[in-house]
Amino acid sequence: MIMKKNIFKLFSAMVVSATVLTGCIEEVFPEDSTATSDQIGASATAIEASLNGLPSQMVQGYLVYGKQTHETDLAYPSLMLAQTELLGDVVATDYGYDWWWRFNANNGMNDTGYYSYLPYFTLYKFVKSANDVIAAVDVTDPTITDEMRGLGSIAHAFRALDYYTLMVLFEPVENIYTDCSKVLGLTVPIVTEATTNDIAKSNPRATHEELVNFILADLDKAEIGLESYTPVSKNFPDLAVVYGLKAKVYMWDGQFAKAAEYARKAIDKSGATPMSESQWHNPTTGFNTATSAWMWYLHPTASNMGNLANFIGHISNEADWGYASLSKLQMARSLYDAIPATDFRKYSYLDPDRSAYAYQSVRGNAWLDEQPDYMSLKFRPVGGDYNTYSVGAAADIPVMRVEEMYLIEAEAVGASQNVAAGVQLLNNFMKQYRQSNYNFSTGDLRNFQLEVLKQMRIEFWGEGIAFPTAKRLKPDVIHMHDDWGTNKNLFFSPEIWREFIKPNEEKYVKRIHDHGMLYIHHSCGNVDKIIPELAEIGIDALEPVMLCNDIEGSLKACGDKITLMGGIDNQMIDQKGTGEEVIRAEVRRAMDTYVGKGRYIPYYIPTNKETFGIYIDEVTKYGKDIFHK
Repeated sequence: MIMKKNIFKLFSAMVVSATVLTGCIEEVFPEDSTATSDQIGASATAIEASLNGLPSQMVQGYLVYGKQTHETDLAYPSLMLAQTELLGDVVATDYGYDWWWRFNANNGMNDTGYYSYLPYFTLYKFVKSANDVIAAVDVTDPTITDEMRGLGSIAHAFRALDYYTLMVLFEPVENIYTDCSKVLGLTVPIVTEATTNDIAKSNPRATHEELVNFILADLDKAEIGLESYTPVSKNFPDLAVVYGLKAKVYMWDGQFAKAAEYARKAIDKSGATPMSESQWHNPTTGFNTATSAWMWYLHPTASNMGNLANFIGHISNEADWGYASLSKLQMARSLYDAIPATDFRKYSYLDPDRSAYAYQSVRGNAWLDEQPDYMSLKFRPVGGDYNTYSVGAAADIPVMRVEEMYLIEAEAVGASQNVAAGVQLLNNFMKQYRQSNYNFSTGDLRNFQLEVLKQMRIEFWGEGIAFPTAKRLKPDVIHMHDDWGTNKNLFFSPEIWREFIKPNEEKYVKRIHDHGMLYIHHSCGNVDKIIPELAEIGIDALEPVMLCNDIEGSLKACGDKITLMGGIDNQMIDQKGTGEEVIRAEVRRAMDTYVGKGRYIPYYIPTNKETFGIYIDEVTKYGKDIFHK
């Protein structure tokens, strides 16, 4: 059943608990969050010392309990991994060592469970630390020095990130399956430097508007000081980061024109250049050493991490300590297959054809050959040291990269101005920095936004950055791959399928529907014998229904209950050299044969780009003729 779990993980994007995705919990206050200013002196030196604790705390192992209790307790990196898993973009060979799979599988997610309150407790601890600094420095005071004002502004930026993250994790998303009526429009309680214990005990959830305004007010204050003060390192947010945070908040709030404005300001102010292919794939420094693209990053040291509670140990499959070497984290195949071979980011993951790319690892080619397909090589141990955690795990951890700003700007311009302008920005970014032959085209805003989301999922795998976009857009469909047939018959008897596979399929269908999405199942081959049962358990669509199936018979039997996507002779038309008219004729034949006899979409699995373009054109043109007769 491990293989079946892998298959579910592979394609169950955005299947996530109500506590995190929808935020449907009814607690209204965090406890023990009182801010105290007497802990911090009035001098710049004391303030600076307290500020140094903010990035350090964000990579503190065992932060929540202060002791080794849960191996997920990695502070901010925990949230990066949780949000990546919420997208369904991570697959593990052994789920016993993937500590974040529960976020995806909705396992143990409730209003009292550890995995629900981990982000809650972690982020409010960050808030408390930021509040202590803010209580000591009034950045609007005209009498304080620029240095003091700058230091206080940094704390406001840290707090803004904390509350933004709380908001995107816990604010409910309206959907047709989950009743969030009691908390719809609510986010999380606001705890400030002025919040006392008595106030905290009855502190209700803030509304969306209240929290957005609070975060923006923090960022306005951050701007005040950071216009004339430059932090000592990129462990701390600077003015460009503040602009970037504003862009993220405005996107979440649907203020797309403002988001575009501030994303551009962040790009320009940062002077950052997106990561190059050589930086991305470097076997000793790749995604462990900050580049110019990293606008804000964290840096753990041996003193604030253990051999288990560190990011690299959980995300880098090359590291021999921690759990990644056991879980063998991979990119979900559905996402991997969506990356063209000309996009260098594809080769952060092992292609089944190892000759597709000159993979490099300090562990050697023999080791690479033994690893599972699609396994990640994105995050490397520092200096290639995969034996010593105190060296190899002391990696820079990205909080904000300039690439995010480019993608925010593209979507925001498309949403606030016109789709064509947004598409142009996306094409410019991709062609220059990621895939020289990239050329996306659409006039539909939703299609464009989903393309941006796909690029975010590829770009920020393991970093958690794409989750807010996915939650905001509320993806429509989960696409799951699990082949069950040959050209002649099922791989196994229908009885075996009913006993071992069908019960899990029913669970997946329910979980996906519970989150307001449709479920498309992919299975090549002849699956005639079970199509009625697929319809019975609620699968919304099946693809590619190949010609070896009795398509007309299935449409007649259950064509009002399930959509059949197929009916085109894939093996005949998807070949180099197939004439254009042959392709168009086959598309027309399929549509003439099956359209109008049930829920049917003419479809095949393309491998040839030119052939697929002809298919799209003919379906569009001939479809108009059919449906407008």
